[in-house]
Amino acid sequence: MDSPHGQLFVIVSVSAYNFARFGSSSEPCCESGICHIHNPINRPLGVTQWYPTVKDKRPVNLDIGTMRLPVTAWTSITHRASGVVLFIGTLILLWMLDVSLESPEGFARIGEWLSAPLAKLVIWGILAALIYHSAAGVRHLIMDFGVGESMEGGVLGARIVIVFSVVLTLLAGVWIW
Repeated sequence: MDSPHGQLFVIVSVSAYNFARFGSSSEPCCESGICHIHNPINRPLGVTQWYPTVKDKRPVNLDIGTMRLPVTAWTSITHRASGVVLFIGTLILLWMLDVSLESPEGFARIGEWLSAPLAKLVIWGILAALIYHSAAGVRHLIMDFGVGESMEGGVLGARIVIVFSVVLTLLAGVWIW
């Protein structure tokens, strides 16, 4: 069933167990904080019913460009973006490996291409994505052990990842050039 626009609905599925236990009244019965809505006697058992609740006042379309996101959100978004960059970078690196292994001329062509500033920039970008993605991944692994799960710990961990990644990315740029 479709719900009217702007309404939030709760789906209640009535089981044969609840019908037998609570009878055929259509009034809700709350036990231990769990509310059951009984199936009226004239409806077949197992029918899913829609009951409207509070009017939903949340915005429908959020403009993420105007929102002020916390540092933890930015590190999470950047972690995902660095994964995409790594995927594309892996394809580029595999292509370069394929060309270099075809023949000695292909190897020389890739070596010549790697000496160009644009190629160095591409390799630096792939290394930067690898560094950031690895640092953020280690942060997630540490959080899986229960360290840094509080708000303050999350913010501190995000800042550490950013600083660590910037320093290593700059060192990688010095190494490449």
